[in-house]
Amino acid sequence: MSLVISHLSKRYGEVPVFSHVSLRVAPGEFVAIIGESGVGKSTLLNCMAGLDTWNHGTVLLDGLDLSHLKDDQLAQLRREKTGFVFQAFHVLPHLSVAQNVALPLMLLNQHDDARVQAMLAEVGLGDLGERLPQQLSGGQLQRVAIARALIHRPMLLLADEPTGNLDPRTALRVMDALVGQTRLHGAAMVLVTHSKTAAARADRVLLLTADGLIDHADPD
Repeated sequence: MSLVISHLSKRYGEVPVFSHVSLRVAPGEFVAIIGESGVGKSTLLNCMAGLDTWNHGTVLLDGLDLSHLKDDQLAQLRREKTGFVFQAFHVLPHLSVAQNVALPLMLLNQHDDARVQAMLAEVGLGDLGERLPQQLSGGQLQRVAIARALIHRPMLLLADEPTGNLDPRTALRVMDALVGQTRLHGAAMVLVTHSKTAAARADRVLLLTADGLIDHADPD
């Protein structure tokens, strides 16, 4: 599966967010996008998932033009082919850890307790499946989010500042889990981050500038 973005532009009213963004992510590739706050990194990531709209250009996921899909088709595509890791975790507080991780499978009518338990073990949470989110640390919650994003074996993982709220040691553990799991399952990944340490783990690092162009950047 590949992600191809061509000449993408987004604005709110008359205010441009980014302009003429082009990007190609190959199957299994890990791409990091860095840039100053407010330049549109998270918005760009949302466009990749079809969670936001844009004004010009195209986003092709697995050869499908997202702008031509209806809302229900976009939702189904996300359920089947993409995973999303948010900075704020977005776990459901009334569900256990195992139930949170199993949610994507439930939406696809693919109940598989064994796969859920295996995924929890892979991210180091094998003995915490019955706990509620409020009983976990920030690093553990982010690993729950990673497990949930990967449980349905998506072709593309999108991660928005997944270490932004974590201390350096916990951030390292989360990045180890994130990179390890995407490599293990052969998923492509696009990471949006302010962290040069996290970006340095990528195969390729790109800079989203104020005028919307993406250029090669040195994370160091």
